[in-house]
Amino acid sequence: MDASPAIVLINPIGLKCAQKIQASLTGAQLHILAEKCSPTKGIASMEFSDVGKHLRTLFAAGTPIIGVCASGILIRLLAPVLGQKAEEPPVLAVSEDGASVVPLLGGHRGANRLARTIAGLTGGHAAITTAGETALGVALDEPPPGWELANPQHAKGFMAKLLAGQATRLEGEADWLADSAIAFSSNADLSIIVGSAPCVATPQTLVYHRKTHVVGLGSARGCSFDELKKLVDDTLKEAGIAIGAVAAFTSLDLKADEPAMNQLAAHYGKPFRVFSKEELLAQAGRLQNPSDVVRDEVGVPGVCEGAALAAVGTEGRLVVAKRKSANATVAIAEAPETLDPNSFGRARGRLLVVGIGPGCEEWRTPEVSRFLQEAEEVVGYSLYLDLVASLITSKTRYAFPLGAEEDRVRFALERAAAGKTVALVCSGDSGIYAMGALVYELIDREEKNGGVSDAARRVEVTSSPGVSAMVALSNRCGAPLGHDFCAISLSDLLTPWETIVQRIEGAALADFTIGFYNPVSKRRRTQLAYAKDVLLKHRPADTPVVLGANIGRTEEKIITTTLGALEVDDVDMLTTVLVGSSQTRRGGDGVSRDFVYTPRGYSKKIDAGKLPNSEDAV
Repeated sequence: MDASPAIVLINPIGLKCAQKIQASLTGAQLHILAEKCSPTKGIASMEFSDVGKHLRTLFAAGTPIIGVCASGILIRLLAPVLGQKAEEPPVLAVSEDGASVVPLLGGHRGANRLARTIAGLTGGHAAITTAGETALGVALDEPPPGWELANPQHAKGFMAKLLAGQATRLEGEADWLADSAIAFSSNADLSIIVGSAPCVATPQTLVYHRKTHVVGLGSARGCSFDELKKLVDDTLKEAGIAIGAVAAFTSLDLKADEPAMNQLAAHYGKPFRVFSKEELLAQAGRLQNPSDVVRDEVGVPGVCEGAALAAVGTEGRLVVAKRKSANATVAIAEAPETLDPNSFGRARGRLLVVGIGPGCEEWRTPEVSRFLQEAEEVVGYSLYLDLVASLITSKTRYAFPLGAEEDRVRFALERAAAGKTVALVCSGDSGIYAMGALVYELIDREEKNGGVSDAARRVEVTSSPGVSAMVALSNRCGAPLGHDFCAISLSDLLTPWETIVQRIEGAALADFTIGFYNPVSKRRRTQLAYAKDVLLKHRPADTPVVLGANIGRTEEKIITTTLGALEVDDVDMLTTVLVGSSQTRRGGDGVSRDFVYTPRGYSKKIDAGKLPNSEDAV
């Protein structure tokens, strides 16, 4: 369990218990139902008004939930979003007096450990019902940090045999196993093997590896994944070291974006950590195979050996000196104790460019919620950060004003270059009039011409889509985007007005339904009026026009008018304007039903006696 938990309080009776838990759990945030627990200013990390919606949002994001409330409340409200057991975050119910702590979900994903911790804080009882852990005192499918189970698929059946009364042999040393309630016997049919060497794992044999080794990597630019993987696999096999005993792959920071290295780490589910040139130079005296050629190329006498040694520290040792293939090098070092990859080097760094949609939780994708949970730091316009406040209460926030878009993106990239996982928050879809394009532009631009640093160019960038403003508005008012459409921004801050004029006239001539973004501002009052005049030359004055602001939020405002009646004063900077094509219609009776749509021509096919088939519908 890596994410900080949310302590959810819906009744003031449990406030003291909730505060006691928060004070003792690093990073825990107190989320309070404001209307029932007021006043909460200065107490709550986050206030909410809808219990079910808030719990489901946290759950979808992977946030561990500690509900200071009845178990039934959590069960009923989370039931609609329960899915894969292996992917759910811990969910615990704590009685308001702290006497009972019940892990409801994610017992082997940290909930049981968390329950014991909370019970120790409150003086209560951890009501753990997981059969194996209750009887055996240990969860064999969830080894402690620093350990890896080679065959987790066999753990459930193995524990069932132990619970049925069978004993097992223990080959190797592991205090967490020796101190458990497992029955051990030297002549048992079952066995648990502990060690760093590869071992055949079967339903009768569980194999555990202690993560004490690090694989240092070097390569020519563009080395293939297959070549690097073969070299690593062969080296581990010849050295008698199992991949489960490897804590991380490491290299020089210049290789942070090397595709083969990142693919290798992802393939084996291991962290990839990198070191600066200065950190590797400090290992120069420990190298067995220093190279002047490598020094001339990247500034250090050895990459793979230096990166492996830097990770294991001064007490560690090189167990496999540099091995080479045509384009890659590998070395392996061992530490005397279990290794925590977060304690050495740094991560490559990730920039998660997320589109949060119009702002309401229901229209935010689960992937975006998960990305916000994974982020260590969050960057964005202050209003957008407020819209996702429930998911970023434990994060470092960097709020930027409107107009500072380039500064915002550059800052986010440079923070990611420091090894952080950073979320860059955009409204709507990140790739539609948002920060997505600017991210790639700054990466593509040379630093001397206003681009970002070389380190920032090497970060991993992932974009996640969101519901765009014009798509949200179209769905709210009917289906005006039901046929061909385009989007035009009327802001001339970055685009010459002459270019915008060409696009308006082209869209008018092509008879597209048009979504106008940035239609007006305090200083721009003529562009929308100009667009109206141009469009009236090509389509009827009664063409439907829809104005929308704050779509999906409580302040939502939608006005349906016509092109002829459109008034600039009815529009502000936050309004999205949808202007129909000559075929767009307004339907309904204007009272109980009022909608706008653009037909695709099905009625013509039906009138001609031809029903559309699947190919026609594409």
